[in-house]
Amino acid sequence: MIDTDASLAYGIFWAAYALAFVVFFYMMKSLFRLLPFYGLRTLLLSALVVLLLTPVESAEIADWWIPAWLFAGYELILGEADAAGRAIFNFTLAAVAMLLVWILDLVRYRLVRK
Repeated sequence: MIDTDASLAYGIFWAAYALAFVVFFYMMKSLFRLLPFYGLRTLLLSALVVLLLTPVESAEIADWWIPAWLFAGYELILGEADAAGRAIFNFTLAAVAMLLVWILDLVRYRLVRK
């Protein structure tokens, strides 16, 4: 069982992580404005979202979620390829979902520009 201090730290971590992601996302968005094609800009931003916001459930504690890039990296360093595979599976699902959203956004962009 997790005590209240650990739960508070977990909540603070995710709040700080979300805030840092929003700041980083807008910084990258302004940097990507230099790229000439809308599709390339949005593809890179979508990849950023998938890479940084995909979660994976902790194997140690039920109902605790960890950023998948952090979990996969840690498990690969430890040599636990099976555990890292769960994170890579989550990346795959998130990438497929984001790819569909990206394609729909390109269709919307094309229809609005006509």
